[in-house]
Amino acid sequence: MRLALGGYYAIVDAAPGELDDLERLTTRARALLAAGPCCLQLRAKGETATARALDRAARRLLPLCREAAVPFCVNDRLDVALAVGADVAHLGQDDLPLEDALHVRALAGRPDLTVGFSTHNRHQALAAAAAGADYIGFGPVFGTATKLNPDATVGLEALAEVCAAVSVPVVAIGGITLDNVVAVAEAGARAAAVIAAVDGRGPPRRRGVPPLTARRRSSPAGRTRPKKNGPARHRGSGGVSSTATLKRRLPCESCSSFC
Repeated sequence: MRLALGGYYAIVDAAPGELDDLERLTTRARALLAAGPCCLQLRAKGETATARALDRAARRLLPLCREAAVPFCVNDRLDVALAVGADVAHLGQDDLPLEDALHVRALAGRPDLTVGFSTHNRHQALAAAAAGADYIGFGPVFGTATKLNPDATVGLEALAEVCAAVSVPVVAIGGITLDNVVAVAEAGARAAAVIAAVDGRGPPRRRGVPPLTARRRSSPAGRTRPKKNGPARHRGSGGVSSTATLKRRLPCESCSSFC
């Protein structure tokens, strides 16, 4: 299943030790999938996030994504992504180098596997795009509590500069909430990874939902053609447009699902 980035990028963020609680992961994944995200990523950090544990959890979530027709992504582990037949592998700065990952993808006969790459500054973003990443993650845009040792906050101005500079879609991540997601879209991000504001582990709370207005294309993640009229600002990685309005629903206080 090809990844078409646009709007809400869902992440099941498993805390240390949570990968073994498959029922809880399943419940959380079903709730996020009900919002119709463009992708569902399984992310787990820490010593307990072994390849075996991640493989087991991924095999539980993949059928849910197939049923919902949502591409499934494995974070950090290209080997697990290939082993379970995921649609997307997302790698970070400390994971397998991008060039090697793309080589492994070719050797595995999986040219359809989308490879995303996390970046935290303009230099990393440009390097990842030039090296062949199908899309890049950029952030943390705002302060985040979902990582133990987060990178320095980049801010909206840096996000806008990167979106304008690279020729691949940009997924914004880090501290994104309903209060700032529209500004993220206006900065040019094709999609936004909203984690803590949606996938809270406490009782769900009612949250107002503003429309997320951003350009959304049906084409797979990847490079976009430059405009014929010169090097104008690149809008393939997002850019606010009246051509589409994406409204993503979030949990209400009366249930654990989306309604």
